[in-house]
Amino acid sequence: MEGKPTTSSFLRNITARLLLLGVLILLVRFAYVVTIAGESCNRGDFCFFSLPPNLYSVIGSTESADDDSIKSVQFYSSVFRDLISDGFLSPDSKTLCVEATPTGREVLSLREIGVKNSIGISKKAFRPLVVRGEGHSIPFEDDTFDFIFSGGGRLGNSLKPLEFADEITRTLKPQGIAVVHVTDATDTYSFNSFLDLFNSCSLVKMRDLSMPPHHHHLREFVIQKGHHKKDYDSGGGGKCWIPGYKRDLIREAEPLIQEEPLKPWITLKRNIQNVKYIPSMVDIRFKSRYVYVDVGARSYGSSIGSWFKKQYPKQNKTFDVFAIEADKAFHEEYKIKKKVQLLPYAAWVRNETLSFEINHDPGKEVEAKAMGRGMGRIQPVKKSSSSLLAGEVNLIQGFDFADWLKKSVRERDFVVMKMDVEGTEFDLIPRLIKTGAICLIDELFLECHYNRWQRCCPGQRSQKYNKTYKQCLELFTSLRESGVLVHQWW
Repeated sequence: MEGKPTTSSFLRNITARLLLLGVLILLVRFAYVVTIAGESCNRGDFCFFSLPPNLYSVIGSTESADDDSIKSVQFYSSVFRDLISDGFLSPDSKTLCVEATPTGREVLSLREIGVKNSIGISKKAFRPLVVRGEGHSIPFEDDTFDFIFSGGGRLGNSLKPLEFADEITRTLKPQGIAVVHVTDATDTYSFNSFLDLFNSCSLVKMRDLSMPPHHHHLREFVIQKGHHKKDYDSGGGGKCWIPGYKRDLIREAEPLIQEEPLKPWITLKRNIQNVKYIPSMVDIRFKSRYVYVDVGARSYGSSIGSWFKKQYPKQNKTFDVFAIEADKAFHEEYKIKKKVQLLPYAAWVRNETLSFEINHDPGKEVEAKAMGRGMGRIQPVKKSSSSLLAGEVNLIQGFDFADWLKKSVRERDFVVMKMDVEGTEFDLIPRLIKTGAICLIDELFLECHYNRWQRCCPGQRSQKYNKTYKQCLELFTSLRESGVLVHQWW
């Protein structure tokens, strides 16, 4: 007959089970941290691993340590040694590699040359070198790192370049150094657009590199964080200054047509083939946002669908599209255009009620409707009795277009604008210049309305507009001389 278990054996069993339960809990926690969360010790979680004696074994654990892998590590080691020699990096620097390679080659290189306090972030963690994180959402506090590195042209390929740059700036200590490698940023437009992404930072050095194994061309930017942010606020009044790199594009643009064309409906339409678009001349990938504003949009198909969507070279960028159209006849169509934001008002120099003339020219009314175009002109209500408006008149709401533009876009955005406003350009353009809003426009396609020769009646000029071709040419010339890339449009 078996004896009853003693009290001491019972306690031992309970203790053993509790210990096993505790170990199980720790193992589950560890599995969550390193398998699911993919984080590391410096995130405040439990960790039970340490660096292997030979860091090259890290590469060998997931991929063959072939010549390409070794050359890549050697390349990064050479880059970091040069930065140490120049005084931008030190063995004591707390260092972050943003969107590191899958096996953390950059971090491996840093630790191999003595910068031990180094970590990387990537979408997929690779312990112990890389924790989980993305360039536009760095999982560290403000002012954490002395040195931040972004290689492989990843910032230039990011869908959120501004957020990427802002996160680098945020987590970098004041006076800290960030080194960014970009691919093929050779033109001055992309070069300056890249620098504009980094608020409160200044360029201290730049050089060209060739990255093995395929010898991709890279440009290395060394930038330093200051104590104060750059002022990108364009909400205030006053004129603006257009940088030289934007003015340089004007010299490459198609020449203005100096002589008034006898058949403007043919000459100006053919001239579209000569237009040199900004994205066909320079790299626009470092802009924070891409915006197209169609002022006097008419129907969707008149310019947004037929020209901008199909013909304008966008470099695979997605544009926010704004259609500004006061004519109610076109409003219903835009309700089904989910990717176009309609502003059902008239672009004007202030917020006020306006009188809007609709298709007052009987000879062109049918043609205008067939082409999806309106023929309306606007005037302040107090002038509505003037002979300038002789057709059907409706009351519409006008808004301060320059003020709206300054509140809707920023200098770091890429803004394309088409303007066809039936003569109101002679009011809107001076207002844009006076307020400085003109500097927010990268490329302007302007149809200027004047008393052109009529197609129907040889030898007769249109009486609809009182401006001359010379005045239109002066408007285009003054814009280009001011540094605005404007094209004669039809």
